[in-house]
This record gives sequence, C-alpha cells and structure tokens, in this order.
Amino acid sequence: MEIANDKKVLDSVVQKAWEDNVFKRNLIQNPVATLEGFLGESVKVPGGKKIAVIDQTDDSTFFINIPAKPVLDMELDDNQLDAISGGTDPRFGI
Repeated sequence: MEIANDKKVLDSVVQKAWEDNVFKRNLIQNPVATLEGFLGESVKVPGGKKIAVIDQTDDSTFFINIPAKPVLDMELDDNQLDAISGGTDPRFGI
C-alpha cells in the first residue's frame, strides 16, 4: 500500500498515535514496521525515500516544517510561445 496519498489512512494513523503512546513511540522509532502492523499489509515507500515521523504534540514548541522546494518548469512549448507572442488566448480559441 502507498500511504502518502491516502488521507483516510494517514488520518487513522494520526488518531491511533494520539490515543496510544506505545504506538506513537514505535511509529517514531520504526515507522515502516509499525505502519505494516497497523495496516495489516506491506507499505511501499517510493525508491530512495524514507518515512520520517516527528512528534509535534508538544504544545510548548512551535514547529516549522520545511517542505521540498518546488520544481518549476518555466519552459513553454511552441504553441504556448506563439499564443503569448501573438497576444492570443487559447481559452477562447483566438
């Protein structure tokens, strides 16, 4: 199972961690094995990636998550360049 895009599964994992301190500790220490035990099936982690679980329940700490820097593809294809240079708007067929 790929859990990264399954909000329902992620929500159930978080709920379990809120309710069960042993589960939360195991999730932090060994996330894949703990998730597999919780879900009852193997967890697929995309190649070269790992799972990091950070406990952010300490309300005396302000946590900042630094997400991956977005990759922006600013190259336009020939049709897009023609539309821009000619002042046309492809949404209106002109």
